Parts: sequence; C-alpha cells; structure tokens
Amino acid sequence: MASITASAGRDEFLNLLVTQLKYQDPIDPVKQEDFIQQLSQFSMLEGIEKLNASFESMMKLQQLTQGASLTGRTVEYVDSSGARLNGVVTAASVKDGELMLRIDNKEISIAAVFAVLDPLAH
Repeated sequence: MASITASAGRDEFLNLLVTQLKYQDPIDPVKQEDFIQQLSQFSMLEGIEKLNASFESMMKLQQLTQGASLTGRTVEYVDSSGARLNGVVTAASVKDGELMLRIDNKEISIAAVFAVLDPLAH
C-alpha cells in the first residue's frame, strides 16, 4: 500500500473540500466550525510529516557522527559467517537508515560491532 504525502494529500483534501461545498445542502449548510476543524487536522498532519523528516535527518547526522568517531579505530565485529574479526574502520555511511562501517574493504553493519579496541593497548 502506498503512503500519502502531505503535498499529495493537500491536493486531495482541497478537492474534497471544494466538492463538499459544491454539493452541500443549501438548507443545511456545513458549519464553519467543521471546516476549521478539518483544516486544523490537516495542518497538524503536515506538521507531523515535516517533523518526521527533520527527525530522520537528525538521526542520519547522529549516525554519521558516530561513524566518524570510529574512523581510524580498531573494532571487533562478527562477519556474515559468524567469525569474530577485528579491523580498522576506514569509512562510514548510512544505508537504508543503518550505519555501515568500511573495514578491510567490506561493509559491516554497526550491529555486528561488539567492541572498540583501545589504541594504546597494542
């Protein structure tokens, strides 16, 4: 099922509103309060959608900051075969909302990392 964005929903909402006005019963018209309520509900929906977009951007920035702080550090991780390995993080990126680390020319999910090694311990 496709999601409806605020901009697409706004056009549909305005079309419905115009249609409602066009076909309302002249003897029993729709009250102004009902229109105001509908408009405020739609405005709230738009605001929530903008807030979600801002939150997603903030989360991506936080993930990239976390990845940048690991760049150059040695981490221990579990690879896809279940082996425990360690390597130096050379880059970080966010893919599909998940922080990915480049270690030894492989992309490793942050979820696979279980330790960050002390550089002074070597």
